[in-house]
Amino acid sequence: MTEQPPPELRLGVVGVGQRAGLAALADRPGRARVVSCADSAERGRADARTLFGPGVRLHERYEDMLEDDLDAVFVLTPDDLHTAPALFFLEAGVAVFAEKPLAITLDDCDRVLATAARTRTRLYVGHNLRHLPVLRTMRRLVTEGAIGTVRAVWCRHFVGHGGDYYFKDWHAERARTTGLLLQKGAHDLDAIHWLAGGSARTVTALGDLAVYGADTHRRSEPQGSRRVQDWFDEGVWPPSRLRDLNPVVDVEDISMVLTRLDNGVLTSYQQCHFTPDYWRNYTVIGDEGRIENLGDGIEGDPPVVKVWNRRRSGYRPEADRTLGAESTDAAHGGADQALVDEFLRFVAHGAATDTSPVAAREAVATGIAATVSLRSGGTPVEVPALAPDLADYFARHQPGSRGPAARTS
Repeated sequence: MTEQPPPELRLGVVGVGQRAGLAALADRPGRARVVSCADSAERGRADARTLFGPGVRLHERYEDMLEDDLDAVFVLTPDDLHTAPALFFLEAGVAVFAEKPLAITLDDCDRVLATAARTRTRLYVGHNLRHLPVLRTMRRLVTEGAIGTVRAVWCRHFVGHGGDYYFKDWHAERARTTGLLLQKGAHDLDAIHWLAGGSARTVTALGDLAVYGADTHRRSEPQGSRRVQDWFDEGVWPPSRLRDLNPVVDVEDISMVLTRLDNGVLTSYQQCHFTPDYWRNYTVIGDEGRIENLGDGIEGDPPVVKVWNRRRSGYRPEADRTLGAESTDAAHGGADQALVDEFLRFVAHGAATDTSPVAAREAVATGIAATVSLRSGGTPVEVPALAPDLADYFARHQPGSRGPAARTS
């Protein structure tokens, strides 16, 4: 008897906006199909037709998507709107892909994790940097012991398009994001934790709204359904010349964070939204050497990873080992496609993933603690640990969680 292929996964999308391209990467006949979308805005529903074809069912309310017999949903709304649809679909037994950050409060993160564990519904969080080739190369070198035991991890994030990307719409508002150390920094804080093999427990930070704070540079009304591609202009320089910023701008545009992890590793994270270049530079220091990336591959630049660990010297640009990392023109250097592929495997079969809901929660917790610290003048803040039973459930890769309902194609 010939074994039948698994049925085509039926996918939904909540929020057809800036990150809807992620769901488009999952739309593959025979493996998975986006059959249902919900967006309260007419533009989002129109874009869903363009992305997923005339057969996709459209809704204003995500609650109505349950009529469409879904196996999984992508929750791609703005950050402050992740929690309600995530909880709704987890309760309904529909696997959830939650775009990062998981939520903008720690209570909401823990509610989502607790609901996934109680309902045994599969939860996945979209931290795509864990699939970025340059970071995977660095992680492999760390796990192979190329620099001995890790003692410190540093990250400098130069956000060259920060004004256009984060200060002209809802990203600029504390009420919608908590702050950019959470919204933008969740990526890097998760990557730092991944490279270091631990999670932050003590955090201190400083920051400022140094460039984008002028009231005279702001719009009188929100952007509405407009998106970054509608206003982005790479030719505006310096950043102080940007106009039409969001009516509310109360998040910091430069921040610096120090943490001590639960395994003793010390970390440093710097984020600046008015640099001329746009990339991330990671340094991992062990007791037998140092790893650093030059270029990150996200904008298609060819990154390299360098390792210094064979002898003492002054600066040596040739390093002791130099490794190339794949770079493509695909979204985020191919990381988005790898992320979606892993999610589809997880929905269909379960088992371990390179991303982690607990790690996603720890990135949010660290971003919140750092924001509290910098807004109180650098006071150290302790990061609350997750409840042990939840940590154990996700450490065992969500055992007993439900896969797709048995269906015929």
